[in-house]
Amino acid sequence: MRPAPRETVTQESKTEILMTHDFTPRLMAARAAAKFLGISESKLRSLDIPRKTFGGNMVWDRTDLDAYADSLPYEGKEEPPCNVDQLFGVAR
Repeated sequence: MRPAPRETVTQESKTEILMTHDFTPRLMAARAAAKFLGISESKLRSLDIPRKTFGGNMVWDRTDLDAYADSLPYEGKEEPPCNVDQLFGVAR
C-alpha cells in the first residue's frame, strides 16, 4: 500500500496556520486587522485608526479596531444629539 501524498506547504498556508488562533489576539498585523473588520488591507491603511509599533512592525490594537467599528453610524438611524450640543442649543 502506498503512503498518502504529502500536502505542499506554501508561504501563504504557513501564514494562515500562524494566524489561526482560538482567540482574537490583542495586537494584529494589517492582514489580520483587515480581516477582523471585514475590509481590505489597503482600505485599513487608508483609515484613521491608530497604529502601534511592536518589534519594528506596524500593528493595530483590537480595542482601537472595536472603537472604530463602534463609531460607525447605523444605516437609516439618526445619531442622537450630543449633550454638549443640547446645552448650547446647537442643532445638528
